Amino acid sequence: MAMFDLFSRRLYLRIWLAVVGGVAVLTLVVGWAWRIAAEQNAQQAATPPPREIVLRDAQGQPLVAGLATRVPGPPGEGLELRIEAPDGQTYRLQMAPRPPRSERPGGGPGHRADAAFWTRPPFGFVWMLGLVGLAVAVGVFPIIRRLFSRLEVLQRSVQRFGEGDLAARVPVQGHDEVADLSRQFNAAAARIEALVQSHKSLLANASHELRSPLTRIRMGLELMGGEQPSANFRAEILRNIAELDQLVDEILLASRLDAREADVGTIELVDLVGLAAEECARVDADLDASADALEVAGVAKLLRRALRNLLENARRYSQGDITVALRRSGALAEVRVYDHGPGVPEALRERIFEPFYRLPGASERAGGVGLGLALVRSIAQRHGGSVHCEDREGGGACFVLRLPLQAGAAPLPPASTSI
Repeated sequence: MAMFDLFSRRLYLRIWLAVVGGVAVLTLVVGWAWRIAAEQNAQQAATPPPREIVLRDAQGQPLVAGLATRVPGPPGEGLELRIEAPDGQTYRLQMAPRPPRSERPGGGPGHRADAAFWTRPPFGFVWMLGLVGLAVAVGVFPIIRRLFSRLEVLQRSVQRFGEGDLAARVPVQGHDEVADLSRQFNAAAARIEALVQSHKSLLANASHELRSPLTRIRMGLELMGGEQPSANFRAEILRNIAELDQLVDEILLASRLDAREADVGTIELVDLVGLAAEECARVDADLDASADALEVAGVAKLLRRALRNLLENARRYSQGDITVALRRSGALAEVRVYDHGPGVPEALRERIFEPFYRLPGASERAGGVGLGLALVRSIAQRHGGSVHCEDREGGGACFVLRLPLQAGAAPLPPASTSI
């Protein structure tokens, strides 16, 4: 079974096996045919069938007539025939050995006229070799053709994908290199299609989000006319400008996180306890840390941004205190942000991490541009971590951010999900 799996997963082994098998069959068949021909020739030379022979004198009168049979003898001592006459008399006819072929009149070798044409050397061997080779080629061709037809299917799919059909996929058959290549192409095509769709969605949503505060600013300026703006009006204008600035900043950050080659900052050891203490003090949240230090390798400003987005999201919807709990969970550092808000329905706990998604009933006036949680997930994935939402006991939501604890700085892995 292991040997069968090895051949089923290696295309070059299967091609090699087909060629070796073809050569082996060719060798066996040619050897068998040549052996049959040799045995036939040897048998005919050793014990030829009796033949009628007549010995006549110079006037043409028969002297001896009868059936002549060859008498076996040592090779090289000539030919001896035994002739049995009809009257019962036995005669012996002896002939001297043949001279070497080079000394015979006319030179070249002779051949037996009674042997089959396909057994006469050298042409018989050439014909047999050609026929068997043709049979092997015809038998091996369907095997090779079946293997490489899958490569043609892959080639056509790659061509369609290159021409813009992002939905092009390759059917996966078997477990060999071609099947593995097909699976990798399908996975890459799916990621590229998701990336393009994500960029289209990002562009469409960003256009909408940018239009809203700009429209409000323009309408306010039109209503104001030439009058001196009031304090409330100035505050509204400043709020819309701040919203625009935040949106542009988050879109730029999302684009940089999405690009694998983008420089997102210096990787260093970051103390999550100290970082969480600073952010909790900024929004007046409670901190519950069971460890003195939880160090992870990453970009400090990105980790700070992830925690700040979680805290701002909790403050936006919470109707009570906000608590940040830090724990060590095996090889992971776990950051939990609790709020006393309405919570998140279970069916929407994944969608809230999509760019520009807001819960039903949420108002744009409540603040936020819909990219905060999407950035948190992207930052977590760039650091090899994860983030998800849970229910909080007693009501509300709990956002859990997990990051791997590392002894030293390491390169950030590429984002597995584009935003």
